[in-house]
Amino acid sequence: MPAISYNALFPPLAHLSDSGPPMRILLVKTSSLGDVIHNLPVVSDLRHSFPAATIDWCVEDSFAEIPRLHPAVDQVIPVAIRRWRRNLGRLATWREAGDFRRRIRARSYDAVLDTQGLLKSALLARQARGRRYGYAAEAAREPLAARFYDATFVIPRNVHAVQRNRWLAAAAFDYPVDLPLDYGISAPAIDTGWLAADRVVVLLTATSRDDKLWDEAHWCALGRALLERGLTPVLPAGSAPERQRCERLVMAMPGAIVPPPLSLPQVAALLARASLVIGVDTGLAHLAAALRVPTIALYVATDPSLTGVYGSGFVRNLGGAGAPPSPGEVLTVAVQALR
Repeated sequence: MPAISYNALFPPLAHLSDSGPPMRILLVKTSSLGDVIHNLPVVSDLRHSFPAATIDWCVEDSFAEIPRLHPAVDQVIPVAIRRWRRNLGRLATWREAGDFRRRIRARSYDAVLDTQGLLKSALLARQARGRRYGYAAEAAREPLAARFYDATFVIPRNVHAVQRNRWLAAAAFDYPVDLPLDYGISAPAIDTGWLAADRVVVLLTATSRDDKLWDEAHWCALGRALLERGLTPVLPAGSAPERQRCERLVMAMPGAIVPPPLSLPQVAALLARASLVIGVDTGLAHLAAALRVPTIALYVATDPSLTGVYGSGFVRNLGGAGAPPSPGEVLTVAVQALR
């Protein structure tokens, strides 16, 4: 592993666990869904290294259910930067922002670790009471963020996002970087009585950008091939356009299902039940990998090398920018996963 360096305004934090009360740690990783999931192994590493530590997490309110899936997270502190930006003229927005500031300052922390490396996340970390740790300017996604930390670390940029998060935490807290990968989560026990099928494959056809979508004809060909092998494709949908797309797709693969609207915990329960998950570049594919469900991610407009699905189970990233995989390629890997 390349060397990791830090500025020495404050030393790494392992010494704080030697005596006195247990450490209080605040993690700042607010968005997006995939990035939040990529930060879960940091919680597992911290729990392994400091079993008595209290670990809180500041995250966008729309993704707050993800940290709550990890039993080592004590308090989730939601923030709503995305929504507040759209409603700056409303008094309710400023009241919510004030409530957030009071909540994030309610505890004094031994360490506030920002693994996002953005100006917005650094400013949120600055609101908390405690020493702030983050990426050095040459390693941060937005170099200006480094000015708001008390100690910064140079973490290689050419490694997967999960590893970058873990290496940053290991540098700040001075523990080994070679701990086993563990997302630390399990799906909640939620009734999926609407789904009677025994062998389910979840097809995640929706994503945040149209250029990341896989061709509908490809989905139809893949879905029919999976049905022939005794699997029931389930196509979750969020927004109205996503639901229209999924309903259009299932018409071409009789036997496939579009479930009712699902919350994030309900989606996690569905993914955990699946024999296989196949999805485009979307945070839910990362959630499936974190749950150790066999996962195949399809890339059409992005490069998966640094942010693709990543886990200790069966995970495969197919395609890349300008080179989407064919249905035959995906089916071949799917058959391997199902074995």
